[in-house]
Amino acid sequence: MRQIVLDTETTGLDWRNGDRVIEIGCVELLNRNLTGKHYHVYINPERGIDAEAVAVHGITEEFLVDKPKFCDVAGDFMDFVRDSELVIHNASFDVGFLDHELSRLGHPKLGALCTGVIDTLKMAKELNPGKKASLDALCDRFEIDNAARTLHGALLDAELLADVYLAMTRGQESLMMLLDDDSPMGGVDASGSPIERPPLRVLRPTPDEQAAHDRVLQDISKANKGACLWIAPAPAEEVPAV
Repeated sequence: MRQIVLDTETTGLDWRNGDRVIEIGCVELLNRNLTGKHYHVYINPERGIDAEAVAVHGITEEFLVDKPKFCDVAGDFMDFVRDSELVIHNASFDVGFLDHELSRLGHPKLGALCTGVIDTLKMAKELNPGKKASLDALCDRFEIDNAARTLHGALLDAELLADVYLAMTRGQESLMMLLDDDSPMGGVDASGSPIERPPLRVLRPTPDEQAAHDRVLQDISKANKGACLWIAPAPAEEVPAV
C-alpha cells in the first residue's frame, strides 16, 4: 500500500479569501515503511503573505519571489500523489487549499487523484478524547524528537507526521510470512515420502530486547485506550464471601 504523508504552508488561513499555497512537503510510505522518496517545493503565491502566517512558518515574500508558480509544479505534484492514500494532520485545511489550487488550473481535485485521506488530527482526538492533538503534542506523547521544529515547515512537518502516524497505528501492522521459493510447499516430497524438517531454533530475547518489546506494547495500549491483545489484563480482585 502506498501512502503519502503531506503538509502545506500558506499565505493565510482561508483560500476563500484568496490565500494561496506557498510550500508543499510530502514523504512516501510503502507498506508502512519510509522509502526515502519525498516531494518538496516552495511556490510563489503571486500575492502578499499575512504577518501572522510569516510568524508561524517564517516564509517571506522576498524568499518566494524567484520560486515557481503553482501552475509550474502542478504536474509533478499530481504525479507524486496520484493513486496514493494521503495522510494529513487537519486534512480539511490542506485539502481545501490544494483542491482550490488544482481547480484554478482545471485539474481534478485530490479526491479524484488519490484513493483516500486519513486525518491524523481526527484520529488522535478519537483515540485520546480531551487531550491535546497538535503535532507537537503528539510528538511528545510518542517520544518523537521535534527539537528542530522551531518554525512550521511543510517537509519537516510531513516527516514528523509520518513518525507520529506509524506510532499511532502500530497495532495495525500485518504479520507477514516470507516463503522461500525453493522450499517444499507441502508435507511430502516429489516421491510422496514425508519431509523431515529440521527442528525450529528458538531464540530467547535479551533483557534489552524484552524491555524494548514491552515499550512497544505499552505504546499500542496507549494508542488504543488501554486495549492491547498481547498484554494480559490484571486479575480481578476477589470479593470475600458474605
